[in-house]
Amino acid sequence: MQIARFAHGDNPRYGIVDGDDLVVLKSDPLFDSYETTGERVPLDGARLLSPVIPRSKVVALGRNYADHVKELGNDLPTAPVVFLKPNTSVIGPDDPIVLPEWSQEVHYEAELAVVVGRLCKDVPAERVNDVIFGYTVANDVTARDIQRAEDQWTRAKGFDTSCPLGPWIETDVDVSDLSVRSYVDGEQRQDGRTSQMIMSVHEIVAYASSIFTLLPGDVILTGTPAGIGQIDAGQRVEVEVEGIGRFGNPVVRR
Repeated sequence: MQIARFAHGDNPRYGIVDGDDLVVLKSDPLFDSYETTGERVPLDGARLLSPVIPRSKVVALGRNYADHVKELGNDLPTAPVVFLKPNTSVIGPDDPIVLPEWSQEVHYEAELAVVVGRLCKDVPAERVNDVIFGYTVANDVTARDIQRAEDQWTRAKGFDTSCPLGPWIETDVDVSDLSVRSYVDGEQRQDGRTSQMIMSVHEIVAYASSIFTLLPGDVILTGTPAGIGQIDAGQRVEVEVEGIGRFGNPVVRR
């Protein structure tokens, strides 16, 4: 089932994707039920929003694909590399990625993202499915020059508009071997598979929950495959995960 958050009128709403329509839900199913209003909205008449705005945090895993580690000239990590992105970094489909004035080298990073469905802590890997609400697609936009210059990744990874999410949440998909791709102005740049991840989704969620209490709506980014590169103002970058969906954002500099 695909759950979208969308604008049709003044307020954000939630709907189940059903062919070319959205079946409107009475409330946010992450915190309530799947009860519908009986209304249907054409998908092409709705503006898709970020499928979730984390109330707490975006947890991200760095250097989780060996080929990506190699292309950046880094060594394979001896322990998981975890960082946070604030919820103010989150945007949705077609929202502009705003290049920060203090960076001259901003990169795209297509990723599978996990949406946490319940409060949890210290979840064993074999029980991770119990705490996952679903999956979405992310672009971990990164100021690469700042990442190289600073020991902490907060500024490089956490600026406003650096975490596009979309197009919706898929609640029923096997994520063990899905393609992860990115495109710039329609040209494919990345083409990896989740089976290439150093840590699996279950291991990532279990590890993250050993550090932080995870709350409903928290998002966990699982790393990006090789093929990252720079984006510039005037371009459009799209990210896609097989079985979930594809969306894009224009790139601007203000």
